[in-house]
Amino acid sequence: MIPMDITNIQFPDGSFDVIYCSHVLEHIPDDSRAMRELSRVLNPDGWAILQVPIHGDKTHEGLSIVDPAERERLFGQPDHVRSYGLDFRDRLVSAGFSVTVDGFVRSFDESDILRLGLMRNESVYFCRKINAS
Repeated sequence: MIPMDITNIQFPDGSFDVIYCSHVLEHIPDDSRAMRELSRVLNPDGWAILQVPIHGDKTHEGLSIVDPAERERLFGQPDHVRSYGLDFRDRLVSAGFSVTVDGFVRSFDESDILRLGLMRNESVYFCRKINAS
């Protein structure tokens, strides 16, 4: 693992065939830049799964909120800077991805949910680069 800033990824364009970014973007102040960077480093034939917790229809941000207790009250954790809504898909499209939202987890029984470490109500955001071959 290589620590680096997700808004300034130190790899050339198209470096990765697969990107898995789970529950990271809600911590990043400039998430749109991070999403564009993920799109940039994704191989045109590659794919990405970009997961965030979804709460409601619309994303709510509070970049100016620095009090951890207030962040926890508003966004569910003291280190979150936003709470994503169902418009997360549109945000990914704006960053250069085509997106398929898949709710297949809802078809699993409770033992599979537990065994696989999934959350019952979480959809999977499967992404490819727009205009990819």
